[in-house]
Amino acid sequence: MENDTEFISESFKNSVLQGLEHEQKISMVTYVLGESGEARLKFIFQEMLARVNREDLMELLYTAAKELIVNSTKAAIKRIIFKELNLDIHNPEQYEEGMKYFKANLTDRKFPAYKDKMKEQGYVVKISNQLFPKFIKLEVKNNLSLIPVEEDRVREKFDNAKKFDNLFEFFMEHGDNTEGAGMGITMVEILLSQSGFDRKLFSMATSKSKEETVGVVLVPLVPDHGLVVPVSQLSVE
Repeated sequence: MENDTEFISESFKNSVLQGLEHEQKISMVTYVLGESGEARLKFIFQEMLARVNREDLMELLYTAAKELIVNSTKAAIKRIIFKELNLDIHNPEQYEEGMKYFKANLTDRKFPAYKDKMKEQGYVVKISNQLFPKFIKLEVKNNLSLIPVEEDRVREKFDNAKKFDNLFEFFMEHGDNTEGAGMGITMVEILLSQSGFDRKLFSMATSKSKEETVGVVLVPLVPDHGLVVPVSQLSVE
């Protein structure tokens, strides 16, 4: 954390600590998660986990949060690119054309170039964390809904994750192709399983009426947590 202190103001620290003291939800908004955002995210998790002596969950929560944030950012950038190419994302042929460009030209290194465009077009990513007596709830939400082809892709990712017991197997199969393959959802589920938790404690929901998509990860703090596992990992409203 020594190198991260420059990114964390005293007012931010106090807000987080007061929120935890009053058992409130701790939220932050981002567009493209940079060094300052990562530092703030780490601070939230470290303070939260220190209160329950579960610092061992840091890697799971922080990695899951980052993967879901990247997914949300990519979803927004995809919409921006489709608009710039004058392509209809709901048209199957134009969707394929746009996705070829998206996959060929977009890497994480190019994300910062889209930060201002996300702001201008009103796309945001909201990360919320809340500490409960028996579990921690991580929620990552963006303000756009999935289209049917994306819903199918999400279900495919959940199914794909079942083939792997740990991240080593996952990376052995996918090698260096994970950055551009949209594997964040798969990785989050594998991380949960590798940590000894039910994979279905990670779920997603998309709402066309609310124009939002949210990923939720529930991380138990005690063996007998009593958490209800959703029947389906993707719900559509």
